[in-house]
Amino acid sequence: MKKLFFTIAFVLVSQLGFSQDAFKKDILRYLEISGQVNTFRMLTKDLSSNIPESKRADFQKELDASINDLMSKMADMYMTEFTHEDIKSLLKFYDSEVGKKLASKTEVLYAKGQQVGQDWGQGIQSLMMKYMQ
Repeated sequence: MKKLFFTIAFVLVSQLGFSQDAFKKDILRYLEISGQVNTFRMLTKDLSSNIPESKRADFQKELDASINDLMSKMADMYMTEFTHEDIKSLLKFYDSEVGKKLASKTEVLYAKGQQVGQDWGQGIQSLMMKYMQ
């Protein structure tokens, strides 16, 4: 009886592990196709210009590894907030034409968003000055 119990428990734990691996793999795919990974690459692309050229390749290799580690940690975070079915639905969206278009616009939207945010910040500064006098 004990052997049967432990066998069933082992099978259930194994299934949960495989299920969690598939869940995390899907989240990592979502982070890639949604453009989030590219956003971090875009934000860090100019960092290598501060590194001597002879060390840039090694720096880039370690930077890429750190981004991969960050994505793994983000996937763990997503696993606490979304179900696997939620992520599958997001993947379905990003596999659609409009989802692909949205993902392809990440860099453009980021650049334009920076300008919009900067303009808004200047407006807030003027508003604060108005009330600080």
